Amino acid sequence: MKAQTSSVIQADKGWRIWWQLARPHTLTAAFVPVFLGTALAAKDHAVHIPLFLAMMIASLLIQAATNMFNEYFDFARGLDHEESVGIGGAIVRNGVKPKTVLNLAFILFGIALLLGVYISLSTSLWIAVIGFVCMLVGYFYTGGPRPIAYSPFGEFMSGFFMGFVIIQIAYFIQTATISQQSVLISIPISVLIGSIMLSNNIRDLDDDKESGRRTIAILIGRNNAIKLLATMFAFSYVWIIFMTIFTEAPYWLFITFLSLPKAIEAVKGFMGKTEPLEMMPAMVATAKTNTFYGLLMSVGLIISFFI
Repeated sequence: MKAQTSSVIQADKGWRIWWQLARPHTLTAAFVPVFLGTALAAKDHAVHIPLFLAMMIASLLIQAATNMFNEYFDFARGLDHEESVGIGGAIVRNGVKPKTVLNLAFILFGIALLLGVYISLSTSLWIAVIGFVCMLVGYFYTGGPRPIAYSPFGEFMSGFFMGFVIIQIAYFIQTATISQQSVLISIPISVLIGSIMLSNNIRDLDDDKESGRRTIAILIGRNNAIKLLATMFAFSYVWIIFMTIFTEAPYWLFITFLSLPKAIEAVKGFMGKTEPLEMMPAMVATAKTNTFYGLLMSVGLIISFFI
């Protein structure tokens, strides 16, 4: 009986190691853009479910693989240790071989690539080119001699490719076109995804500075970085007002304001904090702001189709 209980515990622990390695709290940054782009496409087109599922799975796999590359390369550069906050910890805490993490990331990329082939053959070969560029950005975010994450451009690159580009692809594969509304709606989501990266850099500012990184949070300082985060949140909500006044966007998009308390919680959570562990709740609130905002925007769009 004890042996069976021990096996169950070990199996549960093993599952959790791999789940934590994928950093599930970041996966909504891949889920939301695909769901939103598809929801917008559903206004005038019947949704092609297999394409939607292929796009969703491919995006989640690329995001998980990017997190694994991050885990591997940060360890290889000596940046991660057992007390590091915000990492999966598979290598430094759970004894997983670094090469195993790297190989798993490439396997996920391979599966995403096969799904991309299906999507591009069903729609346009340009999707294969754009998707491959997205994968390169995911790899070089922490890989290569000059990682994007170590520069001031991490927030912009992640927001642009994970937000703007993914929404346009999700919309295009359903409609065979790009619209003004798909572009406008992708802007606040891009900003909010960038805010997730900014919150990460605010939390890791001291360690990043010691390792020689040059993130925007380091360049402008912690207090100004928190102000920038607040500005990014404010812009995302003001953008809804702009769209409903000056474009044909439905007033149902105001439902996104229900996520505003999470944004306020995130900003307040960073104020006066200097220890990474103290700032983890604020970082979680930032990620949830993106999730709630994006899903509420999708709900608003869907409701507007029937009213």
